[in-house]
Amino acid sequence: MTRERVLVFTGNAFAAGDARGDMELDARYPVGIFSFDTRFVSRWVLTVNGERLNALSRDDVNYFETRFFLVPGAASHYVDADVSVIRHRSINDSFHERITVLNHSPEPAEYTVRLSIGTDFADTAELRQPRRRAVQVIADPARRQLRLRYQRDRFVRETIVTSTEPVDVDEEGMTFRVRLEPEGRWATDLHVAVGMITRSEEGRDQRVSLGSHRERVQQGMREDLDEWLARAPYLVAERQELLAIYEQSLTDLASLRYQPIGNPGRVPVGGLPWAMTLYGRDSLFTCLQSLAFTPELVPPTLRELAMLQGSQLDDVRDEEPGKILAELRYGEAAAFGDEPTTIYYGAADTTPLFVILLDEYERWSGDADLVRELRHPARMALDWIDDYGDLIGDGYLRYLTRNSRKGWINQGWRNSPEAIVYADGRLPGFPRATCELQGYAYDAKRRGARLAREFWGDPAYADRLDREAEALKQRFNRDFWLPEREYFALALEPDGTPVDALSSGLGHLLWSGIVEEERVEALAAHLAGPALFSGWGVRTLAEGQRPYNPVGSHLGAVWPSDNAVVVAGLRRYGCDVEAARIAAGIFDMAETLRGSVPELIAGYARGQTKYPVQLPAAGRPQSWSSGALLMLLGTVLGLRPSGENLLVKPALPPGFGRVELLDVPGRWGHSDAYGRDRAGTLHGHRPRLR
Repeated sequence: MTRERVLVFTGNAFAAGDARGDMELDARYPVGIFSFDTRFVSRWVLTVNGERLNALSRDDVNYFETRFFLVPGAASHYVDADVSVIRHRSINDSFHERITVLNHSPEPAEYTVRLSIGTDFADTAELRQPRRRAVQVIADPARRQLRLRYQRDRFVRETIVTSTEPVDVDEEGMTFRVRLEPEGRWATDLHVAVGMITRSEEGRDQRVSLGSHRERVQQGMREDLDEWLARAPYLVAERQELLAIYEQSLTDLASLRYQPIGNPGRVPVGGLPWAMTLYGRDSLFTCLQSLAFTPELVPPTLRELAMLQGSQLDDVRDEEPGKILAELRYGEAAAFGDEPTTIYYGAADTTPLFVILLDEYERWSGDADLVRELRHPARMALDWIDDYGDLIGDGYLRYLTRNSRKGWINQGWRNSPEAIVYADGRLPGFPRATCELQGYAYDAKRRGARLAREFWGDPAYADRLDREAEALKQRFNRDFWLPEREYFALALEPDGTPVDALSSGLGHLLWSGIVEEERVEALAAHLAGPALFSGWGVRTLAEGQRPYNPVGSHLGAVWPSDNAVVVAGLRRYGCDVEAARIAAGIFDMAETLRGSVPELIAGYARGQTKYPVQLPAAGRPQSWSSGALLMLLGTVLGLRPSGENLLVKPALPPGFGRVELLDVPGRWGHSDAYGRDRAGTLHGHRPRLR
């Protein structure tokens, strides 16, 4: 039972321990208390009278709060235990744990309660092999405080553990001497404040405080979650399982919001456990997915990405003027250039996606002010597509890292090293032009043309973008099409040779609108056919090709985020039957697994395994996986803004019955959407308030 990982988390801070609440180093999984890409606590182990505790049960109150019910000793002692312990922990920007000891015996009792505390201040980039650091430890019994500190030049990280009860403090932890009367109880609150400090040239500490009080968790965070859920549309559904999926997705998105330093708004992080920071691609897709449900994520995300937009040529960071970042990190490895990720730009898709999101948000919200505010960043992004993205002058968006030591090899969403591959397993050369990138570039130009014509007062620029988009569409349908196989190539070599693998990228092309009508039927047949569709969802790479691997992230696994785009693309071209079939598979997967939807599952055929096979490396929750379920719901309901109105054109999967989504926010105020598969009993559901 102790191998189970129990987490509390919010934004980019999280604490991970075992089923007892203890935290001990584990090379296989990030264990400890983390914030801003640093592990601030690596050891947090509780004993009573020298004995480790064992778990009776646990109450996961919500994502940022949990309670452990424990007894000391082996399992055979549980029934006769005369002492029990409750650990009630919570997290926001700091960590809090209340330890309560209960004496169940008829006699007074004395206990030695010991909490072993330590840290390695490891960077999240090195968790599998953390290096040794010279950690300064200061025990301060007078203040009931243990202070741990690490400094490298101006880079300083600090952890301060404080107790509300008298305690003996040493450099390895805290010891409480407790005497309890019969049926008595004792409790202490432990507050773990974590800090990032930058020492100014004048020698003065300029502290960015990440700490706050317990009341913030008990009231502020609960109220914030309640308000977040209350603002979301009201779901009524005959299929009750859909209600649980809906609430879980909204709650996951709430938990994965964080406030970047210097930004008053909150933006989505990637997700647990490895991606608790801002990823350009993940945040852009998450915002696109959730527009009909949580549009408030969009403005701060666009503003943050615009503020960090590339402004110079930097080979280490793959930075170029106008480029939208791939990843933002605050850890030591990034700060000293051990990794290029302080602000890293190694993504070729984030820049067109930035323009796509800006336009789509205006269509839903009517927020013309934001479009005008971000005119310059949007135009820089559009210029980047041709000025820096067209690497060999053939009119295609390509990528090639300029950081040969640490740069990312593949710079689309299929970013594992062998993700872009021929059907026979060969790897293509660089720079690579993947099919999805051309769809995104086409869509960005079309949308940029609308923004220029309607908001920026530049019809000549709009006409130019329209011409470029049409030329790209014609060129793409000529060069990427494989007529004998009736699908588009995964990519083009530098010499124009098509990389012939069959992939889920076909759905992204439909979503972008770059596909000519006469080819849609063939693409839909592939996407819903047995080579790509596993029964749970569309595989990244089709079965039957040499590199196919059902447990390979981009060589055959199934990603909910990928499938949401596929379904939206199919519906865009009227392939409602295929769209409903794939959407049903993803919803069935979510219903079967319960809880947060993982980033990906194995691509085994549903008939073979009967159960979605989870992969150890898959994060859960992930913002663009949770957002994907919302996007799928909106897509099967056919939600689409049209002027000042919300259009609804449902195509629900069989077995969904009737679905109502009420109070959908947009430029129309609030509107309702209805869809029906068959008659049945309706169940109303406002996401549960805490």
